[in-house]
Amino acid sequence: MKISSLDRTLLLLTGLLAGYQIAIGIDQMDSVSITAYTIAFGVILVAGLLLIILGFEVLDSPVVVITSTIIPLTLSLGLVWQHLASLRTVYLVFTIISFLAVILTRAIPIQNKLPVITIAITHGIAGMIIFLLPIILAFQGQMKPLFALVGVGGALIGVLGLLLSFLKTGKPILSRDTIMRLFPILLLLTTALFVAGFKYG
Repeated sequence: MKISSLDRTLLLLTGLLAGYQIAIGIDQMDSVSITAYTIAFGVILVAGLLLIILGFEVLDSPVVVITSTIIPLTLSLGLVWQHLASLRTVYLVFTIISFLAVILTRAIPIQNKLPVITIAITHGIAGMIIFLLPIILAFQGQMKPLFALVGVGGALIGVLGLLLSFLKTGKPILSRDTIMRLFPILLLLTTALFVAGFKYG
């Protein structure tokens, strides 16, 4: 499917938002949280630029599954490190093991359901943290109400990640053309929600 001018515009706006978040939107945090958030938004920025330059064909690359896992893992790690101090070490270990598991199950030809299960567990846990934690913190008054927007963005990035991952594993939830049509707008909306939530929450 050929990338359109509208798609490129949406992806450019996504890249600008991600670049803003890296340059200005991440401050007054500890080094681990800053690093985790920077990686997440950096991957969004690079992904947007590659899509603008190379088109949707870049999504056929084997690294897409790995890339689509980096974003939720690093975002959720940043949130846990920032707001759930007692779970920092446990979740850091989970992040490392999950990322390595995704790499291994993609690098080694495996005919069973292990690659799909690995992706589902990784995206499921990371996605639920990004979705629920900001909303809970906002509801409890520990963060401003608009911090809940990060959670809404988390729900969207979880859906986007799963769509891409299952597409690459050969078990697509939606057709490739449908995913390509939805991808630019979902990525822009997700990034906008993250930026707004971090800025105003």
